[in-house]
Amino acid sequence: MIQISSREVYRNRWMSVREDDIRHPDGSPGIYGVVDKPTAALVIPLENDGFHLVEQYRYALSRRSWEFPQGTWPDDRETTTEELAKAELAQETGLSAGRIEHLGSFAIAPGFTSQRCDIFLATDLTAGEPDRDPEEQGMKQAWFPRAEFERMLRNGEIVDGSTMAAYAQLALQHDVTGRTGSW
Repeated sequence: MIQISSREVYRNRWMSVREDDIRHPDGSPGIYGVVDKPTAALVIPLENDGFHLVEQYRYALSRRSWEFPQGTWPDDRETTTEELAKAELAQETGLSAGRIEHLGSFAIAPGFTSQRCDIFLATDLTAGEPDRDPEEQGMKQAWFPRAEFERMLRNGEIVDGSTMAAYAQLALQHDVTGRTGSW
């Protein structure tokens, strides 16, 4: 595909939306709407064979959602995603990590957004007080044993795709399932 033109149609402090006119390989014209957002960081706070999750209201879904802590800076700040991960963990949960490990990254929704997400495993956790943004009013935090977390995944209580992708990456790199034998 060849981009013919691009124009920004919307911008706020978290994202921009652009419309691109393109030409397909066969020569036919096309159009793409793209949401541009900075790379996010997601943190898996692991403690005592369980996970700390946050629950917040997700406006686009019109419901609350249990998730691993995650986010982006609301400005053009230039830092590493590891620094962002540590900040998100502290901001949303009050926890600080004695050890943080980069597990990988993924494209959040490549059909419409350029955003990627880096996944971090946080261990050796120390409790503190959260310092949430105004958009995070009503956010809750709780620790769930791994078995309960997996039950929530199976039953559709956890619907956040980033949380699901991060857990899959963790399971592939660490023995968190407790299962033996073939699948």
